[in-house]
Amino acid sequence: MPPPDLDDRFEGWDDQLARFPTDDGTPAPRRTSRWRWFMRGLGGLILLLVIACLWLAITAPLSKSLQPPTPPSITLLANDDHTPIARRGAILGPRVDAATLPKHVTQAFLAIEDRRFYSHWGIDPRGVARAGWHNLRGGSVREGGSTITQQLAKNAFLDSDRTAGRKIREAMIALWLEAWLSKNEILSRYLSNVYFGDNVYGLSAAAKHYFGRTPATLNIGQAAMLAGLVKAPSRLAPTSNLEGARDREMVVVQAMVAAGFLTPAQAADVQPQRVLAQGPQQLPSGTYFADWVLPEARDQAGEIKTEATVRTTLDPRLQRDAERAVKRAGLRQAQIALVAMKPDGEVVAMVGGKNYAASPFNRATQARRQPGSTFKLFVYLAAMRAGMTPDSTVLDEPVTIGDWKPRNADGRYQGRITLRQAFARSSNVAAARLTQQVGVKAVIKAARDLGISTPIANEATIGLGTSTVSLLELTAAYAAVEAGHYPVQPRGLEDVRQKSWYQSLTGGATTMPDTIHTEMLDLLAASIRNGTGRQANIAVDAFGKTGTTSDSKDALFMGFAQGLVVGVWVGNDDNSANPGLSGGGVPARVWRDFMTQALNLAPAAPPPTVDDEAVDPDSIQTDVDNAAGSIAGAVQGLGLDLHLGDDGSITLGRGRDRDRDREGPPPEDRRPEDGPPDRE
Repeated sequence: MPPPDLDDRFEGWDDQLARFPTDDGTPAPRRTSRWRWFMRGLGGLILLLVIACLWLAITAPLSKSLQPPTPPSITLLANDDHTPIARRGAILGPRVDAATLPKHVTQAFLAIEDRRFYSHWGIDPRGVARAGWHNLRGGSVREGGSTITQQLAKNAFLDSDRTAGRKIREAMIALWLEAWLSKNEILSRYLSNVYFGDNVYGLSAAAKHYFGRTPATLNIGQAAMLAGLVKAPSRLAPTSNLEGARDREMVVVQAMVAAGFLTPAQAADVQPQRVLAQGPQQLPSGTYFADWVLPEARDQAGEIKTEATVRTTLDPRLQRDAERAVKRAGLRQAQIALVAMKPDGEVVAMVGGKNYAASPFNRATQARRQPGSTFKLFVYLAAMRAGMTPDSTVLDEPVTIGDWKPRNADGRYQGRITLRQAFARSSNVAAARLTQQVGVKAVIKAARDLGISTPIANEATIGLGTSTVSLLELTAAYAAVEAGHYPVQPRGLEDVRQKSWYQSLTGGATTMPDTIHTEMLDLLAASIRNGTGRQANIAVDAFGKTGTTSDSKDALFMGFAQGLVVGVWVGNDDNSANPGLSGGGVPARVWRDFMTQALNLAPAAPPPTVDDEAVDPDSIQTDVDNAAGSIAGAVQGLGLDLHLGDDGSITLGRGRDRDRDREGPPPEDRRPEDGPPDRE
């Protein structure tokens, strides 16, 4: 027979025990059932404790309290190896050992943050009650009851939300830390990671940032000021609110007196502290180039445990030249972007908009806009590959391709002309005929070979730039023509990581045949010498192409000279029209301005300017040819007549005949009758 159950074996004992009276004559209590429930409850508590310990061991490992709460900073350097251009991430200092610090340093934090730190077990009931009473009297949350251990738990393991669930987790982790770490270890980790404003974390970094000292050399006032920052570091940072930081410093000093850490006489000797002038040492927290290159810089730096520096390809002088050229463009509502790179893809200057602070959106790398006639580069490359030459001819007459009837922007047609002439005057119908002749697939292949990765529609209209592309990628495509090999990969870092075996097999550069390379340079030179790119003329041999989309929504100039490849885009973020804007206007002149400064060239006398409504009249600049002994006549540009008399007098008036003198019809007549929009 199986042994009887223990409960069965002792069944009835309570009744039997109850028969025996106690010393005072009362029946004995029923202890067995109560004991059973007590043991069950104790077992349940032990089980919950084990589960809690396992949960904490997984979600709150002690090693995490040693890690910084935010990624350490990475500083980007220009290509000169010493000019910092941007910094991202937190400023962190070495960890501190609270036991080795002067007593007044640790006492300043204990006095204002957790006076009973050494007597509680992670949670201070008196502090919680005091804070609750003060908040109740004030009618709002004005004081917190968190201990230093709880603050370490929150900073290292939790987010900053104020829910009850988060406070419960915070309390549990605080008890966990107190159980496994010594008080010195807890205080040391807290001081090493706490935030002090100005993106500075940890006592070592804060002492250096604000006072140029180490924690061991801080005086009482400096330690009090740093301890006071913890309450509201962003608002009280002394570099921006010195008066507030000094007021808080004195609050900490009085707290040290109340805690018995200082005598009233010592407190009276503490003076308001001065901080280092941080202005000249500050780096911009954001630039268009830095935003673009930072992800790759972090990959190159690997796991960052302390502050790291990474060298970039940015040229400080060329970047200043680019920013000045953009500013001198005098744009009103329109935006602008500029990319300058070497033929090997090293980006040396980048402007992604008129004002980074107002709009960090990078129009050089993030925007996808129609390139207009700058896309004809690939049409003519496909034609050269098909055996044509710049002297081959094409019919510059209206053509119908399916339902599409492209036409020239100026409404003029010259019959049979050379490809050189067609490229220079940016004939739309010639580009459409060439696309039809060599095949759309050949044009797409030419674009892909030169590095265009964005979607390209499989239709004849692509020859006029109907597919979208980024300015950075388009500039790299023109760099491939300048370099004579393709594709060119834009890059912003000096140190290029070794390619994988797959990249080595599939990503090698292809050399452009010398004949085709020479022919493409011939076409691009013709555009600047006597074509739509005349406004980009400079004092050295230059090569380029203009581009203007329908209703002048986008205007571009792409070109290169003396080993510098530059792309310029102008347009509105909302893709609205800019009447009068063209690639041969503002973009070409910005390109010329930048290249003249970048290459240290003497200004070249440009041809008469065209009307450009996107330009602020207040920023008009006039080029005057001083070679002639006497200047007379009228110089027309931007809708103004500038009359220069023989005696040197200047008369300025509106140009009444500007539309009549301008080549081609006014902008409102550029819309096609049928099919997709025509481009320049």
